[in-house]
Amino acid sequence: MNEQIQAATVRVFIALAPPDDAKEELAQALRPAYDAYPRMRWNRIEDWHITLAFLGELPRSAVSLLRPPLAEFAARRHPLHLALCGGGHFDERVLWSGIGGDLEGLRLLAGEVRALVGEHGVTFMDRPLNPHLTLARSRRGDASSVVQAAAGLSEFTGRTWQAERLHLVGSNFGRGPGPIHYRDIEAWPFSSAR
Repeated sequence: MNEQIQAATVRVFIALAPPDDAKEELAQALRPAYDAYPRMRWNRIEDWHITLAFLGELPRSAVSLLRPPLAEFAARRHPLHLALCGGGHFDERVLWSGIGGDLEGLRLLAGEVRALVGEHGVTFMDRPLNPHLTLARSRRGDASSVVQAAAGLSEFTGRTWQAERLHLVGSNFGRGPGPIHYRDIEAWPFSSAR
């Protein structure tokens, strides 16, 4: 029965993804932390994203219904200019990089995405947007690693890049003992990013 429930649903969020060269720039800045704190649970670089709306566990049919309106929405929007900068932590457990650039545009985009999802009958916990990119989580009893890794990123300033696509992403959260992996269900270019 549990397998049927998992097969019928998917854990979903809507996000932006930095381009590969911006992610590599941040990965280079993280090298000392990778070496110093190998026991932290580091997110895979290909999974780095900026969440606009976390929708949670949805029936696959609801996910399918969101695809056309999200595609139309993206086609009407212009790309945002953003940057990865600095670092911090949530509760000494989660290491993140901050987001710079057009934060007003990012907040507007997130609000519009959330409204669109709600208009199409999907209910979700609408948490305030805190623009960041999650990098790693600490192991139990090892909060100091996250705090020290965040301090090592405090001076990081990445180049400005253009967020060119809106991503509908699924995860395998809670589906096994291994790390969380994400995959694009679909991604749509913003209007002038075609």
